[in-house]
Amino acid sequence: MNVAVIGGGYAGMAAAVTLADQGATVTVYEAAKQLGGRARRVEVHGLALDNGLHILIGAYRETLRLIEHVNPAARGTLLRLPLDWVIHQEFRLRASALPAPLHLIVGLLRARGVSLTERLSALRFMIRMRLRDYAFPADMAVSELLDRYGQSARLRRMLWHPLCVAALNTPPDKASARVFLQVLRDSLGAAREDCDLLLPKTDLTALFPEPAAAHVKARGGTVHVGFRVTAIDPCDAGFSVSVNGRQEVFSHVICALPPHQVNAFLIGISALAEIADNVERFDFQPIYSVYLRYPGNIRLPAPMLGFDSVLLHWAFDRELLCGQTGVIGVVISAEGAHQQLGQEELAQVAHRELQQRIGPLPEPLWSQVIAEKRATISCTPALRRPSQQTPLKNFFLAGDYTESDYPATLEAAVRSGIGAARLVLEKGD
Repeated sequence: MNVAVIGGGYAGMAAAVTLADQGATVTVYEAAKQLGGRARRVEVHGLALDNGLHILIGAYRETLRLIEHVNPAARGTLLRLPLDWVIHQEFRLRASALPAPLHLIVGLLRARGVSLTERLSALRFMIRMRLRDYAFPADMAVSELLDRYGQSARLRRMLWHPLCVAALNTPPDKASARVFLQVLRDSLGAAREDCDLLLPKTDLTALFPEPAAAHVKARGGTVHVGFRVTAIDPCDAGFSVSVNGRQEVFSHVICALPPHQVNAFLIGISALAEIADNVERFDFQPIYSVYLRYPGNIRLPAPMLGFDSVLLHWAFDRELLCGQTGVIGVVISAEGAHQQLGQEELAQVAHRELQQRIGPLPEPLWSQVIAEKRATISCTPALRRPSQQTPLKNFFLAGDYTESDYPATLEAAVRSGIGAARLVLEKGD
């Protein structure tokens, strides 16, 4: 068995690790200069930043398992915090130390920034969703779900809407309630540690893809960085893969490219035409990361802060996380008016809004905006996502856009990579 994995992001490297562990011969091709895909390292002013600021949660079991599997010392690369949902000076929900479900019940009853009536309303909502097993016969928008269960405007603004945007990267009036409820089930509605927040203390390439590459190589696999695949063609022996002007033949292919790139290969293969048409219909949502470098004495009150703001969603103190003195990372998830601003203007607006929330700040020494304009698919109601198994024998898909209960997150990507690898191993020939 000789498997090509096209794409060295979290999905591709999860597939490669799973295959290598079972003795399969694996070759990974990544076109970029570094691994990680849409969750990768970006070097700016000599600092290792990320193209998107990501939060992991305790429920991301497969991601956390693989991170520790390929790097047993990885516990020190994640700052684990019990759920402390803070919208700066507006709202706070802190999970108690009690076992589930008391951790959430007590946390909601003690939440600050909303009335007792609203706290009880949020608690009733979670109880009702639990009784329904977090499922409805028909999908709907998150905003419609919250309407049905009488969630106040303030509860939405402080809790449900930020949760929806953070998890689904899609505005609540467009986001799938079915997928949102799966996130609630596996985080707030699960074990106490499942709703813990895990903040990377290193860049996202070093967190998993690079240790995964070393793991694959140590088991006889190959990882090529800066190798662009230009064609995948079925042949008698399996698949002919064109890369850097050469042809390589593989028995199996796992295509782990993002959806806006994968169709370049799917369209040319008749057996995959229906999948290509499905992928072509996807809409996308952006993630903008704004890095502001201040003098070294500037810090946030906590490693991570949320904001009820026109622009800002979350801010991260990079010194508290990874020792980058004076660097504040701001994330703006999903679509919005910020997309119409130039990068310098956006950085200035982010700086001004940060000042309005935490007090006077000096002008940044420098700023960097990283716009991932197609960071995720829009996670809309009843969205059709393709299966990892395709009609073409021994050709599989991996990526956060493939069929899953989860939104397009790192966990969805990792699970898809593991799933595609297991399909290769099950099919064998």
